[in-house]
Amino acid sequence: MMIFPEEKYKFMYAALQEAQKAFDDNEVPIGCVVVKENKIIAKGYNQTERLKDPTAHAEMIAITSACYSLSEMRLNECDIYTTVEPCIMCTGAILHARIANLYFACFDPKFGACGSLYNLIEEEKSNHKIKIFSGIYEKESSILLQEFFKKKRMK
Repeated sequence: MMIFPEEKYKFMYAALQEAQKAFDDNEVPIGCVVVKENKIIAKGYNQTERLKDPTAHAEMIAITSACYSLSEMRLNECDIYTTVEPCIMCTGAILHARIANLYFACFDPKFGACGSLYNLIEEEKSNHKIKIFSGIYEKESSILLQEFFKKKRMK
């Protein structure tokens, strides 16, 4: 297990709060924040059901918001924190946005594209290199997902 600086936990906790919003909204509980210069500049949580949009993932919403906030399409000096390992679509967006560092809480063995199912970032086929870190609030993120799907199965 890796110990991270305190601010990394603070940012992942903010992403976890976004995931709780998704949970409360009956969406798959994934949350995300984008950080620049140690300040959260954008947030997002899954809204695929609400918006009837399969691309309305937490990361996509946060990246779009960050780009709008900075009036830039590149997020070179930004880090992204997400509660679950990004899927292929979100990993592609993270690469295209040129985000510097990716932090995610727990792996996604069914859709993950950063180490589980695929590892698009570390394949070295892209001209942009992103550092990946995992495990911050892994247990809390996993429990939130388990509770969500348990609730879904009970209906």
